[in-house]
Amino acid sequence: MSRLLVVEDDEAIGSVLESSLGLHGYQVSWQRSGRAALTCAERGDIDLVLLDLGLPDLDGVEVCRRLRAMLPGAVLVILTARQDEMDVVVGLEAGADDYLTKPIRLAELQARVRAHLRRGVPGPDSKPAITVGRLRVDTAGRRVSLAGQEVVLRAKEFDLLARLAEEPGVAVSRDTLMTEVWDAHWYGSTKTLDVHIAALRRKLADSAGSPGDVPSISTLRGHGYRLELPAARVGEP
Repeated sequence: MSRLLVVEDDEAIGSVLESSLGLHGYQVSWQRSGRAALTCAERGDIDLVLLDLGLPDLDGVEVCRRLRAMLPGAVLVILTARQDEMDVVVGLEAGADDYLTKPIRLAELQARVRAHLRRGVPGPDSKPAITVGRLRVDTAGRRVSLAGQEVVLRAKEFDLLARLAEEPGVAVSRDTLMTEVWDAHWYGSTKTLDVHIAALRRKLADSAGSPGDVPSISTLRGHGYRLELPAARVGEP
């Protein structure tokens, strides 16, 4: 049974989320403040967090950042009434994997939760490992290495890199990435994709032994992204 942490101070919304998610077979812990959520997360047995940013005691973005550090393997979804794009970007950069804006239909919320909890399960046709130059993506073990050094990625960063690495040198549209990586037809801003791409670029660059080790991710304006095949260096086959 998947374990969910709902962080929501609004009694009406929290009650609906707790009962609805519970009826769908999840074990739900509903906390009404940031401090209570952090105390609950200390146990570490959480698979997914639904986090409201407008909390009464602590800044929601700071709670997001601390939850990410405490629960590195959990999915962290921001659920907020804030619709300003900058709020979304700040939340994603603080460690969130996804965001949903209120009001939201329960059917859409349930679909997004199911999609996130299915992540990391290799499909029947998935390759056990993908190699692009000195980049190796182990889809079964969900590990990435670059020039022999492990690169630590969050769940969606891994899924995004694995999807691009499946077809190196091929342009992949934004819609395809949102549908296949986030497993949902996206409504509204796709800023979450841009933030995850930026994080991927930074982590790959930070882990590279030299600039030539890094397979670059090109932005195709108006379309999507492409993982570029690294150029062969002198002395390499």
